[in-house]
Amino acid sequence: MFKRDSVTYSIDWLVLLLYFTLVIMGWFNIYGASYDLDHEGSMFNFDFRAGKQFIWIITAFVIGGVILLLDYRFFNYFAYYIYALTILLLIITIFIAPEIKGSRSWLVMGPISIQPAELAKVSTALVLAKWMSRYNFKMKSPRDFIPLIFFILLPFGLIVLQREIGSALVFSTFLLVLYREGMRGEILLMLSLFIVLFILVLKYSASPIANAEGTWGMVLAMGIVLISQFVYTYFFTRHKKEAWILAGSVTALSLIFIVLNKWFFTVNFDYVAIAITAATTPYWLVVELIKRYKKYLFPAFMTLVAIGFCFTSDQIFNRVLEPHQQIRIKILLNMEEDLMGAGYNVNQSKIAIGSGGFWGKGFLNGTQTKLKYVPEQDTDFIFCTIGEEHGFVGSVFVLILYWLLLMRILAIAERQKEAFHRIYAYGVASLLFFHVMINVGMVLGVMPVIGIPLPFLSYGGSSLWSFTILLFILLRLDASRLERR
Repeated sequence: MFKRDSVTYSIDWLVLLLYFTLVIMGWFNIYGASYDLDHEGSMFNFDFRAGKQFIWIITAFVIGGVILLLDYRFFNYFAYYIYALTILLLIITIFIAPEIKGSRSWLVMGPISIQPAELAKVSTALVLAKWMSRYNFKMKSPRDFIPLIFFILLPFGLIVLQREIGSALVFSTFLLVLYREGMRGEILLMLSLFIVLFILVLKYSASPIANAEGTWGMVLAMGIVLISQFVYTYFFTRHKKEAWILAGSVTALSLIFIVLNKWFFTVNFDYVAIAITAATTPYWLVVELIKRYKKYLFPAFMTLVAIGFCFTSDQIFNRVLEPHQQIRIKILLNMEEDLMGAGYNVNQSKIAIGSGGFWGKGFLNGTQTKLKYVPEQDTDFIFCTIGEEHGFVGSVFVLILYWLLLMRILAIAERQKEAFHRIYAYGVASLLFFHVMINVGMVLGVMPVIGIPLPFLSYGGSSLWSFTILLFILLRLDASRLERR
C-alpha cells in the first residue's frame, strides 16, 4: 500500500499513462519513418535513429524519475536561477554553435547535440509562474506586467538571433497564460489584428482595384481596423451608440468616394481608406473627453499603431524573415507555387497522408515514407508517417491522446491551491497546444512550415527532454497537494 503523503500515491497516473503511450508510439513511428529497405535494422540498433531515440527515451525516463524525487519547492525557489542559466546557454549558443541548416541553435558535444531553445521553454514557464505568484501581484500594474513581457521577449530575441524563428514563435503562446491570469483581452485582440493585417497587406498589396487607383491590400486592412473598432465598442465597452455613429459615418464617407470615383474623377482608395481610418482617432479622443471613459483611448492607440504596422509590414517580411521562410509563407497564402522547391515537403506530406486512406497501409508498409519522398519525416513531419501507415483512424487516435492530455493538464491546473502550481500548469498546457496545433497544421498544409517538433513523437532528444521535464515538474507540483505540510 502506498502512503497517502507519498509521490507514488498522489501522482496523476492518467497523465503518466498518456505520456508513456505517446513516447512509445513515437518510438515505433520513428522506426517506421527511418526504416531502410536496403539496410534493415533493429529498433535497438544505435546506428539507426530508432536506436538513438531509445537512448533518449531511457534518459528521459531517468530525468522524469529524478524530478519526482525532488522536493516540490525546489522549482519555486530556484526558478530565477534556472531561467538565468538557460539565458546564458542561449547567449553562448549564438557564438559557438555550428551552422546547421542555416541556423546556429545546437550545442554539439561529441555525439550529443542539445538545443538550448527547448530548455528555455521550461525555464520561462517557471519564471513566469514565480513572478506572477508573488504576493500582491497585479497584472494591470506596469511594475508587474512589464517584467513579464521582458521574461518572454528575452529568450525570444536570443533565439531569433540564432535564426530559429519557429522556435522563437513558440514563446508567444505564453500570452495565453498571461490572459488566463488577468491580462487585458485588448492585447490579444491587437495581436490577432496585426496577424490579419500582415496577411492582407502581404497577399493583396499587388492586387489593384478595378477602375480606380489603389490596392485591395490596404483597403481591406483598413476595413479590418474599422471593424475591430466597432466590435470593441459594441461588445467590449457596450456603448452601442458610439459604435453605430462610427459605422454610419464610415459607410457614408465610403459611398461618397465610390460615387466620386464612378462619375467625377479617379480616386486613390489607398489614401481614402487610410484617411477615414486615421480620422477615427480624433473621434475617439473627443468621445473620451466627453465621456471621461478611459477605454476609448485604446481604439485610438490601436488605430495609429495598426496604420503604422501596415506601412512597415513589407519591410518586416523582407528584412526580418529569411528567404526560405518568406517563400513558405507565400506558398501557404497561394501567392506562389513551388512543388519542387520550398513547397515540396508539404506537398509530399499531403500525398503520404492521403495515400494512407482510412485504415492506413500498415506498420512499415508506407511507400512514401520508405522511399524517403517526405523530407524530415521522422522529425518535424512525423505525423505524415502516422497518416500513411495508420490512416485516418491512427491519426485521429493520436490527436485524441493529445486532447486527453491537454484536458487533463487543464484539470490539474484548476485544482491547484497554490498560484505558482496553477500558473505553471497553464504554461505547460499552452506549450503543448501550440506545438501540436502548429506541427499538425503545417503537415496538413494549413500552417506555415516553421520547423517545430511534435511533442513526444518527433525524433530528437532536446524536444523529448524538454517536454518530459515540463510534464514531470507539473506532476511533482500536483502531487504535493496531498503531502503533509
